[in-house]
Amino acid sequence: MTTPPTGPGFTGRLKRAVTGDAGTPLVFLGNFEVENQWAQGEPALPRVASHAGSAVVNSMDEFALLLGGKDDHVVLKAAPDEGYRRYLEGLGMALPTVHVVADADPRRTVTEDALADPALIANLAGLATEGARLSAHGVSEVEERLSAATGLAVAGPSAALCKRVNSKIYSRRAADELGLRQARGWACDTLEELAAAVEAAGELLAAGRKVVVKDAFGVSGKGIVVLDSEKRLARLHRMAVTQAKKQADGEGEGAGDGTGVRTSLVIEEWVAKRCDLNYQFTVGRDGSVHFDFVKELLTENGVHKGHRIPARLSDAQVQELTEAAARIGGRLAADGYFGVVGVDAMVAPDESLYPVIEINARNNMSTYQSVVHDGPTALVGPADVAVARHYTVRLDRRFPFDEMRAVLDGLLLTDGRPTGLFVNNYATVNAAADQASAPAGGAPAQGFEGRLYGVLVESSAERVDALDADITRRLAALTERSSV
Repeated sequence: MTTPPTGPGFTGRLKRAVTGDAGTPLVFLGNFEVENQWAQGEPALPRVASHAGSAVVNSMDEFALLLGGKDDHVVLKAAPDEGYRRYLEGLGMALPTVHVVADADPRRTVTEDALADPALIANLAGLATEGARLSAHGVSEVEERLSAATGLAVAGPSAALCKRVNSKIYSRRAADELGLRQARGWACDTLEELAAAVEAAGELLAAGRKVVVKDAFGVSGKGIVVLDSEKRLARLHRMAVTQAKKQADGEGEGAGDGTGVRTSLVIEEWVAKRCDLNYQFTVGRDGSVHFDFVKELLTENGVHKGHRIPARLSDAQVQELTEAAARIGGRLAADGYFGVVGVDAMVAPDESLYPVIEINARNNMSTYQSVVHDGPTALVGPADVAVARHYTVRLDRRFPFDEMRAVLDGLLLTDGRPTGLFVNNYATVNAAADQASAPAGGAPAQGFEGRLYGVLVESSAERVDALDADITRRLAALTERSSV
């Protein structure tokens, strides 16, 4: 079984890795779903939903509050709830200085909001003169624009490199070159490669197997299709070709017969698994690789729902992942990347590993849980079990943290109670409140959905399940009261 790392903690290691000095002040940005920026201009699977951000997803920026220390800074779309701030400080957390954007738009990321705030840009420019660096969830051209506007150097590689190494095509080819086990599959940069992959995948479907088609920059369950018939694969192929040619025509690229037209897809055999994993390592500017942790990934219908800590793995399995991390990290370093890397992996039914499903060279959801299990102020002990997850709540008004604390009285992890639910993001609870519409005639506003993110900490898996059930029951009663 894995145990929590010891030492100065994740943030100190991150600073040393990306700046060379653990004392460098960082300005954190929680620009979640940065893949939407990387995906712009890329031919992708036809989809009903666009890449437009949502109020709840963009309010996940508050996770970044937990990465910094007292000498750091964080830019947020909204000031943290005062009750929530007191809760964190009551746990002994030294929080970073908070900078709030002047005019938050729920459809924009925190970086886009910051770029539209001249006073904030001037404030951040002052931090740049003091040696602070910009540390984003992931680096795109938008973060580079903020860097240029403020003078804050990015504590990471260029946006172009970050985009390249975050493509699923890069993941697939890197794992092949490194000899790391993967499901049978094909990376497709061109329509010719896609046609060959479709033909090979058709043979798998004809044999009664399933295949999965992925956008190179899909995120959170979007841009991924599981297929079980040759007819559906052929239809998807035609749609992908049409979309790629249409985009190429708009860019003035490619021949009339499709020769040289770009696509950006991966096709793989769908394989059985016991569970999904996520492991993280940090690549230093000097090429060093530090294995941070491995967690068991909890998913529902292909969408990430949380993590279990520790992952239910043998020492030999953890060692295999550690060795894979060293090899992947070495490849990334050779390509010029440094910073946080999260890798999705799988355990097969026979307990063998698929150590690379996807490489995410950026922060991951599990990165923001580091305060729970890493460093001298860790909230999870070596014998504890923790599960990170979120709860959906439906409310009819903004709900202050202190009221939520009363609803969950006796269930929260506090300075006087070492087990329970640790809330690691509260902004997402009320993020959609301002979008709740009011019916005509002055009636009360209709309800809105929010998410309560947290980590359940208990002495055993059974006690975690009991705590989860109790929290779910109380939040369901809260939702029922709000709908009356």
